[in-house]
Parts: sequence; C-alpha cells; structure tokens
Amino acid sequence: MVIWKIVVDFHKPPPMIGLQRTSGDHPPVLSHTGGAEAPSLIMIRRQFIRTAAAVPLAGLSCNLAVAAPAPPDVAALFDAGRPEVLALAKQVMEKCVLDKIMPPMPPLEHPWIVPGGPYYQGQWIWDTMFVVDLLSILPGQQPVIRDIFQNYWDFQERWNKKMPEYARDMITVAIKTAPQEERQFSQIPILAWGVERVYQRNHDSELLTQCLGRLERFHDWFWRERDLHDNGLITLGAYTGKLQHAKWETFDYECNMDDMKMTAHPTRKGPKEGTWYADICVPGNTAYLIIGERCLVRLADIAGDKEMAARRSLRVEKGVHGMREHMWDEEAGTFLSVKRDTLKKIPVATIGSWMPLAAGVPTPAMAKRMAAVLASPAWMTPLPVPTVDRTDRRWKSDAFWRGDVWPAPNYQIAGGLAAYGHKDLAAAICDKTIANAIKNGISEHYDSVSGKGLGVSDYCMSCTLVTMMLDGLAQKHALKLRNKTANELR
Repeated sequence: MVIWKIVVDFHKPPPMIGLQRTSGDHPPVLSHTGGAEAPSLIMIRRQFIRTAAAVPLAGLSCNLAVAAPAPPDVAALFDAGRPEVLALAKQVMEKCVLDKIMPPMPPLEHPWIVPGGPYYQGQWIWDTMFVVDLLSILPGQQPVIRDIFQNYWDFQERWNKKMPEYARDMITVAIKTAPQEERQFSQIPILAWGVERVYQRNHDSELLTQCLGRLERFHDWFWRERDLHDNGLITLGAYTGKLQHAKWETFDYECNMDDMKMTAHPTRKGPKEGTWYADICVPGNTAYLIIGERCLVRLADIAGDKEMAARRSLRVEKGVHGMREHMWDEEAGTFLSVKRDTLKKIPVATIGSWMPLAAGVPTPAMAKRMAAVLASPAWMTPLPVPTVDRTDRRWKSDAFWRGDVWPAPNYQIAGGLAAYGHKDLAAAICDKTIANAIKNGISEHYDSVSGKGLGVSDYCMSCTLVTMMLDGLAQKHALKLRNKTANELR
C-alpha cells in the first residue's frame, strides 16, 4: 500500500491566464502568466482519483494524509485486436480521463473535470460528459461521478437565488474556478446524455434520483429561453448581451454565425431587458437538446415517472417536426441554420448540420441523402469530417471550427450514421480518426488535410477515440471491454 500526503490550498487562486489577439480565423493565443500549468493541481490529480472513492470529500482540507491503494490497471480493462490500439486506449484512460479529475476548488465544492491546458480552468458541460462516460467503466467511481454532477446542481441553486424567474435553472457553459468571472450563458445540452451513458454502464440508481428533476428544469430553461417562437428551434444567447458569449454556447467559430446579431426578446418587454438573444437558430444545439430529451424519456421510464416521460416526449416531437419543416435543405443534403424570426435558411453547412443524425431527426430518406453528401469530396477530406464544407471560401484545414476536425463530433456523427444503417461510412470516419491519433497523438483537434494535432494535447473529450471503438463504430480498430471484477482490476 502506498501512502500519499495530499496538500491542497483551496483558497489560493489558480494561475492567471491571458489572451493575445491573433490574425485570421484562429482563436486567441493563450498566454499563461502564472508559471507552470497549475502545478499544485497537476501534481495531485492522479493521486486524488486513487483515493476519492474511499475518502469523505467533505473532509479534504489543507493537509490530509490518506492511504491509497494501487491505481487500477487500465490496460486490463480492454481486449484489443492490435497493440497500438491497446496503447491508445491506455493513454486515453490515463491522460484524458483519470488525469482530468481535480479536487474541490471554489466555487466547485466537489471533484470536477478539467478539460486540459492552462486556459480551460473549470468544469464544462459538453466536454465533461464524454469523460464521465468512460470513468463509469472503472469500478467504485459512482460517488465521484455523482459529485461531478453535483457541481452543476450547486451552480443551479446559486444562480436561481439571484436571477429573475425567466432565467432560473440555467446551467452555465463552464463553472469557472475562482477568481474567474461567472459565465452567464450555457452550452450544448447533453447532461442527460451523460447521465444515461453512466447509468447504462454502472446502473447507479442514486445518480438518477439525484439528477432527473434538475435535468428537467435545465431543459425547461433551454426551451423557454432559446425556443423564442415555440416552434421547436433553438437559438443562442447570453445574459451579458455579448455576441461572442452567445457563440460560445455552440461550436463557437462556425461560419454560419458570421453575420449573427444580438437582439432583445421578441415578445417579452421590460426596463431590464437586454439584447440577450441571437437572431438565428442553429441545428447543432437544437439536435443536442432533442438528444437530451430522448435520454430523459428513457431515464424517466426507468425511474417509473411516466408523467415526466410523456412531457419530454412532446418536446422531442416538437423539435423533430421543427427541424424537418424549417431546417432541412434537400439541395444541401443536410440541416441548415435559419434566421430566428423569418426562418430564412443560412446557406452554409457546418459541423452542427450533421448532429441531427445523432438525434434521430432525419427521415430515412433524409439520412440517406446526408450520408451521400458526407461521402462526397466536400466533406470526405483526408481526415474527415471537417467543421465546414470544404467548398466554402472560408474553409481552412487547420482553422478553429472552420475546417479542422474534432474527435467528439466525429464520434456522434458516426453513431448517427450507424443508427440509420450507414455503418460502412461511419466506420470509415472512425477508423481514419483513430489511425490519425495513433500516428499523430491525442489532441484537442486536427488539421483535416495533414492530420497534424492542434490545440491541447490529451484533451479530455478526445477520449471519444476510445468510445467510438467501444460502441462498435470502427471496423479496422477493434476494442472491447473485458468482464473484470473490481478486485481483478486492482
């Protein structure tokens, strides 16, 4: 047995992060003004997860000596057809999952997930769900996962105490560590997807009890504050009124948002109203909310809450109808963003255009058309799937959400294609994504032509490189979970 002495100063702020302006399509360059990357956190995060399941989290204070068992042998989790696949899976579990679990730090009162890199200091919505999905295959992590979700519900309570009724029950894009400012906008709503994935793996009924009511209230906020014409289509927004903040609710530099503007609420009037709402509706976030609603329906059925399941089913129906009626474009062969008030289509397809596949939105005929377009040269770059149509004048192979490639969207697009029967195309996308990561390493995103890694190495949601294999979406890269007991994994 190894004894770790964990020293945590929860009152010391993290290193300050600065932004430097760049030119062209790239996001700001990150400059770290506090020395090495949050060294006090980096040093203890692996040790923390080794002890978190056994140590009462409320007892963590400035000095804590705890007895820690040896870490699980993550390589023993898997059977792989090739050694390089097993090596990739091991690196993903260690670097993108276990190394991303952090001890409590204000305002986060529980263990939390850091995405990676010096800029991303806080617990995001989208990124975190892919991590807890894979964390749930490890034994004994139910308490840690519940605590990770509790951070969202704690934020919801703090937010509700100070916000007017229409804004209550929002969950922020990222619960930032102090002293960073609180974010006043949300993000891709897949919390319910994360809860369902965890439950499917570890059958933690306590997680359902903890989360279901909170999730429904979060979804109700989304429909109330983002479906402004009650037609099933989701816009973007931010209570700061800042355009870029609204863009950060989705794939933040997508070309479909280049002409987006912020407006006041179309019907609600009052002296304190601001320009908090974007003037377009996007297929990406609309599809993700439908994904979340479908998950809520199934989870409510499991919990025996038939009334909740019925309520959420109605939301699914409205969203699917709205997308098919107003966002589908036969010529483009996919779903397009539309102007919020006129429903006029914005003629550019981006990565969000393909998310309806994962939500079960297209008819079979629509999905067949989408598969044909995805297989065309416009989208089948050497490393697919680029984040904008390659024929668009703004496409650039390494541009941030404007031509690059991200493993997480690829995973979700492939899952949607396979569900509609287009398994060969799904496998082509996944196998190329995995092979590229084996060759060029695990990165936040990639150049769609050269395959070169971009952004943060070992970024958390690139753990989907493993998830796509475990879900059986790849053909050339085989990876399966072994049936191991907790003792066998020690």
